[in-house]
Amino acid sequence: MIAAEDLVALVRNYNPKTNEELIRAAYDFGRAMHEGQFRHSGEPYFTHPVAVAAILTEQQLDDATIITALLHDTIEDTRASYSDIAERFGEDVAGLVDGVTKLTNLQLSSSETKQAENFRKLFIAMSKDLRVILVKLADRLHNMRTIKAMRPEKQVQKARETMDIYAPLAGRMGMQWMREELEDLAFRVLNPEGRASIIRRFITLQKEAGDVIHRITGDMRHELEEAGIDAEVFGRAKKPYSIWRKMQEKGMGFSRLSDIYGFRVITRNEMDCYRALGVIHQRWRSVPGRFKDYISQPKSNGYRSIHTTVSGRDGKRVEVQIRTRQMHEVAETGVAAHWSYRDGERAENPFAVDPAKWIASLTEQFDAEQDHDEFLEAVKLEMYSDKVFCFTPKGDVVKLPRGATPLDYAYAIHTRIGSACVGAKVDGIRVPLWTRLKNGQSVEIITAEGQTPQATWLDIATTGKARTAIRRALREAGRERFIKLGNELARSAFEHVGKKATDKVLEKAAQTLRLDDKDELLARLGSAELTSREVVHAVYPDLGPGDEAEVEAHRAVIGLEAGTGFTRARCCQPLPGERIIGITHRGKGVTVHTIDCESLAAYEDQPDRWLDLRWAEGTHPAAYDVTLELTIGNDTGVLGRVCTLIGERLANISDMTFVDRKPDFFRIRMDVEFRDAEHLHSVISALEAESDVASVHRRRDASLAAIPAAAE
Repeated sequence: MIAAEDLVALVRNYNPKTNEELIRAAYDFGRAMHEGQFRHSGEPYFTHPVAVAAILTEQQLDDATIITALLHDTIEDTRASYSDIAERFGEDVAGLVDGVTKLTNLQLSSSETKQAENFRKLFIAMSKDLRVILVKLADRLHNMRTIKAMRPEKQVQKARETMDIYAPLAGRMGMQWMREELEDLAFRVLNPEGRASIIRRFITLQKEAGDVIHRITGDMRHELEEAGIDAEVFGRAKKPYSIWRKMQEKGMGFSRLSDIYGFRVITRNEMDCYRALGVIHQRWRSVPGRFKDYISQPKSNGYRSIHTTVSGRDGKRVEVQIRTRQMHEVAETGVAAHWSYRDGERAENPFAVDPAKWIASLTEQFDAEQDHDEFLEAVKLEMYSDKVFCFTPKGDVVKLPRGATPLDYAYAIHTRIGSACVGAKVDGIRVPLWTRLKNGQSVEIITAEGQTPQATWLDIATTGKARTAIRRALREAGRERFIKLGNELARSAFEHVGKKATDKVLEKAAQTLRLDDKDELLARLGSAELTSREVVHAVYPDLGPGDEAEVEAHRAVIGLEAGTGFTRARCCQPLPGERIIGITHRGKGVTVHTIDCESLAAYEDQPDRWLDLRWAEGTHPAAYDVTLELTIGNDTGVLGRVCTLIGERLANISDMTFVDRKPDFFRIRMDVEFRDAEHLHSVISALEAESDVASVHRRRDASLAAIPAAAE
């Protein structure tokens, strides 16, 4: 255990004006309070608060934060009270300790409703004083470093909570080093075999290629010196979890993964950052699409740096980050830089972000009236995503999460613009609303008077702000329409289980689901905020899936006017279980498309032809054909095995065409009839597992949009 004098020395290194007596007093008080308590490892419990305080000294934090770390478990685990701490160490420290205690009691990995409520409390704690979160993160880091002493099942629970909540939170706060260590420690518990495999491959790679980091670092230093740029260069291999995640995202093995090394260039000033970039791009070929300038467009947590990826020796890609010393300090400590000390004075870093403004920017789009599911969705969308930077036609910058669409952009500018959006132009070209925006693009929103948000927009929008605004507008503007659609959904759902959706039954469902009345229930059902299965089970909780009748084909789609027929679009061949919309055709009924069908772009400026539709819930017959394209080996019995695999999963082949015949393979187009999307995925998974099937995918062809399927 670190002695009191050693801890004081760690603080004195960066803050000679520290209140040494108060830190010693907190050390002695904490040790006395935890006397007789032990950790799972058998060590005295007080070793933990001291270790947490030592972690925070690495970030050069103020005395109040260090003292809070020493006392952070006293209110919860000892006889010490809030008033005891306030009397001895002041209200500031007592408030921080109390805040950490309340966070410790939050079960952030519990049920969805509980988790959402606890996230609200987490944000409240952050908005009061962000140092509470800094102590909590350091507390979690030390617990993860010593996790082996816990029971295996407890280790998995804590590791999953760390991976899902604390590591992304540290990253969002700009503390990238802590995020990486938390992820790696959790990865060690959740997938030890995967981590060990990556480490073994690293060792093999080093034996084959030698010390790549040392060579490239030397080359970079030489080039910078030749150009007269005073800079430090550091290189490192990426963490095992970072490599594992990249392998999963890109679906490739370790040997095909190129950018597993990262290098940092730390310069004296901003101008040298751009000079260093020029030198590096002159010597090594840059990789297109991998350049980001976070100096001119900093992240909301204050992060500034230039990122580029270049092809190094032997064609290997390496990532390079270029920034100044002050930018590097913010990159390492994130929003914690606001409290950092240097030489006894509060460090004046022009790039450190004001925590109050950061929290305000993070929470401004959260609606206090949101229910738990919506709030939780909004928090996760906003907290755990990186940013893209787009430009307005006037040249202003709009920051959005990665994966954002023009619809998110429109709502980011103003709710009124989002609600009236009918289309968008990206870099002057008209694009569908579900297009994913990229860094540096210029976006222009096209609006129309009388346009209102569509229910299908919920599948297009990705930001919490946009989704909240869309839901609110749908509730207000389309309430009567959704009540009508909800009534039809409820009637159909109860009929499928041999029951009737009477007013009394619906009032009972509303009461069980804690809604105001049956109209509110029907409105939420119609706007897809509730499922008909949830409504049925609210009244008949013991009714299992086996009691439900098979959905009749002519009742498969909900939301059509009485007597209106529908056809499934050939371009996307929608299946039950997929989100759908309808396009009306005069005299021909309604064509049903999947929400992501490319053909819908042709109708984007005709919102009056769009219908909000839903598949009826329940078991559908295997009567919905989907075209699959397969490449299989040309060998005896292969085609027979493929057909048998499909038949064993109760799917019927209705048509088959040979697209290409080669001596060693066949390309086949098959029409197969499925129950729903899950049925399709189970068949595709089985085919992909067959060694003689080289590839299998669902065929979607926008050119077939004009060819309707047979009427259902």
